Amino acid sequence: MDRNEPRKSWVHPSWDLPDCATTPEAYYLRRREFLRVFGLGLAASALLPPGIRAESPGLNDSLHPSYKLDGVKLTPEDLITSYNNFYEWGLAKDQPKELANHGWKTRPWSVEIGGLCVNPRKLDVDELIQLLGPIEHRNYRHRCVEAWSMVMPWDGFALAKLVELAQPTPDAKYVKFTSFLDPANCSGQRSNEFSWPYTEGLTMEEAHNELALIAVGLYGKPLRNQNGAPLRLVVPWKYGFKSAKSLAKIDFVTEQPRTLWNQLAPNEYGFYANVNPNVDHPRWSQKSERVIGASFFAGKQPTLMFNGYEKQVAHLYAGMDLRKNF
Repeated sequence: MDRNEPRKSWVHPSWDLPDCATTPEAYYLRRREFLRVFGLGLAASALLPPGIRAESPGLNDSLHPSYKLDGVKLTPEDLITSYNNFYEWGLAKDQPKELANHGWKTRPWSVEIGGLCVNPRKLDVDELIQLLGPIEHRNYRHRCVEAWSMVMPWDGFALAKLVELAQPTPDAKYVKFTSFLDPANCSGQRSNEFSWPYTEGLTMEEAHNELALIAVGLYGKPLRNQNGAPLRLVVPWKYGFKSAKSLAKIDFVTEQPRTLWNQLAPNEYGFYANVNPNVDHPRWSQKSERVIGASFFAGKQPTLMFNGYEKQVAHLYAGMDLRKNF
């Protein structure tokens, strides 16, 4: 695209959260550089396909005014990268940052796409990113089942693009996500308390939803190991445990996948795991949430139905009993 050519008008979705008033300028500039020279397989902008450059309107950026949602602040980067649930590295929130960055490599990394699809393949993660670009920037609410929340600025591509690449057959009703298995290097995976590797799943309808994202970056940088490098699922209307990290395999299947948490405690962690203030966890209320990084005096804030994305996803569950299908 000629940079002197007038940009065509285009509409951003109403769900994206703004960072124009809340993100320091240094973070914004760093993110733009990340998108221009993307270190995950797009080593220089010259490698991008013709017409896709940092200045192209194909690169969605949340500073566009159509993304505004007043009163929302991004969680500081240092908190996002130091307060993590990633049980492959231990049960404490600070263990992933400490343990996942001592020699554990996420390059090279391959991703296998298989199951009921026309185009099964095994790809290097950088090749996959280049196939499914351009990279988009999306600010999403993140709600943990433990009743705490963040707002996170992801960089990635729509999961629907990966589904389109694979071309699932009509028999495929679900997408199953499988994380890595490396007990030699990951102390948590040597525990018998969990059925490793980590598995998760979505219905095909959920996988096609515009909000479902495969993240490859965060705060304008490649994903940190503790946040699920080199790529992770992000489904912001669901509790955080649905967003499987460090993906190694994606399969299209007929039967509902057996997921790690649902197998471990089906009465506490449902397959759908939609954020719902009206359905409590058996051991605590889900009506409110603690905002990570907020002042102690701010207290808790009310939990939003579908984590604030009701308009975009409620139709997926029309007619369902959300207490039974929690």
